[in-house]
Amino acid sequence: MATRYAALLRGINVGGGKKVPMAELRGLLESLGLRDVRTYLQSGQAAFTAGHGGEESLAADLSRALAGRFGFDVDVIVRDHAYLRGVVEACPFPAGDLEPKQLHVTYYSAPVTEDRFAEIDRETYLPEDFRLGDRALYLYVPDGLGRSKLAEHLSKPRLARGVVATSRNWNTVRKLVEMTAD
Repeated sequence: MATRYAALLRGINVGGGKKVPMAELRGLLESLGLRDVRTYLQSGQAAFTAGHGGEESLAADLSRALAGRFGFDVDVIVRDHAYLRGVVEACPFPAGDLEPKQLHVTYYSAPVTEDRFAEIDRETYLPEDFRLGDRALYLYVPDGLGRSKLAEHLSKPRLARGVVATSRNWNTVRKLVEMTAD
């Protein structure tokens, strides 16, 4: 049975490094036997249909193919439509009342627990806040990501040790659901 997925590539086409043209990404996905491939923006997301594999194996296959094609490592997270829809539906913040720039989701390659973030004194950052979900962290930043001290703290490498983490703004989160719908 074919399943619709999104691939989230971490750290490509940012600041002049790790260039992955979207046309080449689409071709690469198609060369792996994936169908109905669509990309979104230049920041590393693609939707596709696969009749084989699961999230982890597809992510590993795509990561290897990217390294072979472009000569550098790219962390990849693959999630199916049901998961992506669930992330939107489980949002603990009032997404409909917020500007998309105020809400972000960090997707993780594996579950993370509150223990990972125990060092953070959340009251220090109010009104900014975050909540954990299923392999996701929801981040509310009322003044946007660029000015957020909490986002800066959450981006410290030690907080993502042992997992792949990649963030998307709320517009992209919603678009991924749309792109992976049957």
